[in-house]
Amino acid sequence: MNAEEPSVQPDEPSSPRAPAGGVGLRDDFIMALRFFSRLPTGETPHQTPDLGRIAMALPLASVAIGIGPVLLLIGATLIGLPSYFAAALAVAAMIIASGAMAEDALADAADGLFGAHSVERRLEIMKDSRHGTYGVAALTLFILLRVTALGAVTAINPLAAGAIWLAANIVGRSGALWLAVALPPARNDGASATAGRLPPQSFAIGAVLAAILLFVLAGPGTSVVGLGMAMLLAVAVIAGWMALCRRLVGGQTGDLIGALGALVEIAVLTALLPFA
Repeated sequence: MNAEEPSVQPDEPSSPRAPAGGVGLRDDFIMALRFFSRLPTGETPHQTPDLGRIAMALPLASVAIGIGPVLLLIGATLIGLPSYFAAALAVAAMIIASGAMAEDALADAADGLFGAHSVERRLEIMKDSRHGTYGVAALTLFILLRVTALGAVTAINPLAAGAIWLAANIVGRSGALWLAVALPPARNDGASATAGRLPPQSFAIGAVLAAILLFVLAGPGTSVVGLGMAMLLAVAVIAGWMALCRRLVGGQTGDLIGALGALVEIAVLTALLPFA
């Protein structure tokens, strides 16, 4: 979730407003897609983002965001392309589909949290669209870890690689929203503050659905032990990042939530790779 990039704001001033009462699974699904991706969603009016609604539909929206890159990964491998080349193509497709939101958020968060010594300066750096050394390093490592993890599993079983990656994406995006439950917004502007505090029950519904999809998608290609380790490592990363955000900026921002989604995705991949 990129709080600093106006082009990804789901409620730009030029967008038509939705009439009252536009609530339901379809509307929540579209809202989640508009908030977390660049995928086309039709001409229905844009609504002010509501994290409570987004959280419940996000696992299904994550499937829609990730299915194209996953099919590209599998298809490119089946026609004979080398597994790591296919993985790089698929990661590029995911970046395009998601509008590079996780990548930009991770880079901004790394620059802000580790490139300053005061809360005000950290928030100021995160709001700056330019990336520094910490941000470039974090972004490069994230892409490298994605490509190498997918390439390694794809060389053995392309279908399992695609399913594991899709599951990791789902858990990463949904799990990262815990920050919006546990911490207040660190600033009064940005996408996270606009979308409001996330009710625990809405997060729980989305998290349970994400966990179910993790077991359904990644289970056949891994093991129960691997799935359990993935859940434990995801929880540990979320808890550690939450503590870091509370200590360094006293709350959460869209960048910090988006960065956590990327970290949880890598955590799930890390836990599942030995069992794939």
